[in-house]
Amino acid sequence: MTEKTLIPDYIFESSWEVCNKVGGIYTVLSTRAKTLQDAMPDHLIFIGPDVWQGKQNLLFEQDDKLFAPWRKQAAKEGLSLRIGRWAIPGHPIVVLVDFTPFYAHKNDIYGALWTEYQVDSLHAYGDYDEASMFSYAAGRVVESFYNKYLGDSQKVVYQAHEWMTGLGALYVHKHLPAVATIFTTHATSIGRSIAGNGKPLYDYLFAYNGNQMAEELNMQSKHSIERQTAHNVDCFTTVSDVTARECVELLDKPCDVVLPNGFELDFVPKGATFVNRRRKSRRRILTVANALMGTNLTDDTMIVAIGGRYEWKNKGIDVYLDALRRTLRDERLQRHVLAVIAVPGWQDGPREDLQERLADLQGQSSSRSQLPSITGGVGGGSPLPAPYVTHRLHEPGCDPVTNTLHYYEISNRPESRLHVMFVPCYLDGADGIFNMHYYDMLIGVDLTVFPSYYEPWGYTPLESIAFKVPCVTTSLSGFGAWANEEKSKRVGCLFQNSTLIDGVEVINRTDYNYDEVVESIREAIIQYSSMSDAEVNTARKAASALAQKALWKHFIKYYYQAYDFALRKAESRKEK
Repeated sequence: MTEKTLIPDYIFESSWEVCNKVGGIYTVLSTRAKTLQDAMPDHLIFIGPDVWQGKQNLLFEQDDKLFAPWRKQAAKEGLSLRIGRWAIPGHPIVVLVDFTPFYAHKNDIYGALWTEYQVDSLHAYGDYDEASMFSYAAGRVVESFYNKYLGDSQKVVYQAHEWMTGLGALYVHKHLPAVATIFTTHATSIGRSIAGNGKPLYDYLFAYNGNQMAEELNMQSKHSIERQTAHNVDCFTTVSDVTARECVELLDKPCDVVLPNGFELDFVPKGATFVNRRRKSRRRILTVANALMGTNLTDDTMIVAIGGRYEWKNKGIDVYLDALRRTLRDERLQRHVLAVIAVPGWQDGPREDLQERLADLQGQSSSRSQLPSITGGVGGGSPLPAPYVTHRLHEPGCDPVTNTLHYYEISNRPESRLHVMFVPCYLDGADGIFNMHYYDMLIGVDLTVFPSYYEPWGYTPLESIAFKVPCVTTSLSGFGAWANEEKSKRVGCLFQNSTLIDGVEVINRTDYNYDEVVESIREAIIQYSSMSDAEVNTARKAASALAQKALWKHFIKYYYQAYDFALRKAESRKEK
């Protein structure tokens, strides 16, 4: 007889990215929230760092009436909290905690962590202390709430995301044994470090010793908290089979459940709204490009883009630029191409000269009582200095993208068939040039390229196809492996020869086939430039259809498996 699945009465989730949009975990939590909130209204509580004190945070809506008695009690316990709701679909409850008071007790906290779990914090540097103090504070928040409102009769889950929340997970595991603990690593810290330092990760994964590599790469403390948390919580999870293999070899701990990352279509407009937003997006992208470069790119231009974190090799920015260099010189290119690089770098605000030119163009348009026609490009006159970057860089001479553009002699001459635009900022709606969010730019793109070397899951390609934008990715990303698996279900064998007509092209990538990857990207761009309107429409429909299979309504079952796994461990402790 099959045992009944244990369902939590309350779920607490902590992450540095709660109400703090800095990476992919934000997308995981914010898109999944509504699915869980619908299933258990207001019994899902997120805990994040209160790093926005004194500044406006449009993602957080404070509500002083929520749990007011508890907030007062928590203050007596040394916890400074702001409680409200996350401004995302589902509007889940959020607790933001000020962790700075715990710096004064840092040594005692680390000492207890060593005594109980042998976590090495002696080699800590950088963001380790900040993350750990938040993590400890989050654990204290759960303890306080549990003692005020809950008890052993309730089935409670605490899920902690990434090494930054490991300390709190171990605190809850020790001090609240009735609470089921889940730890999710979205990318092992040591695996990312190995890859980022130019060492071959995959061919030698079986031979790497995580502890040894942590010492070699000066990652001892982050690796230690991640490893010990994985070994001591009730349920250890990660986001893909790709990373699960990493965990076995580098953390010496197999994952209990794999939790693939889904998406929610609340973020994707429909019907006429979709068409209008795409038209508006393309108009803005091309207007900025023309103003920057002095070009007259029209709506016939094929817009290609890469986005995500500024990780030169791990995200495949290096191979993307190399492919653009080769595409520029390829006579088979059928259309003008605008290649966008939207990765946040060390920038110092929008370029004033570009802002002035855009304002002039807007004024000219207003005088004609209409915006520039999307079908007729908006020439910006002569090119601006450095006609490839939209924002000021602190040290442009040290920036890999700008250096590579110079090295490859991609100078954005007006007569070129391919132009490159570097957008080194977060697209948060207030960047000073585009003033649009990332999704509002993404919807106007024709093709995306995410040729990652290290990508545990890969939200950027999933977001792309959700917005009906075909993409190129690699077999080393969790998403790429999943996409191949989904396609194999259609043809009855492992799908190896996917092309853009399928919505996603998955390039086989290894430690040593850089040139093949570059050539594959060039061929994909060339291929897409020669597609007919009917073929493009087929590719866009295929992309959207694949995205439908990655909705949270399909992937949430894996979370319930993890909840059940962890709760059974907690129940067994209650019985002792």
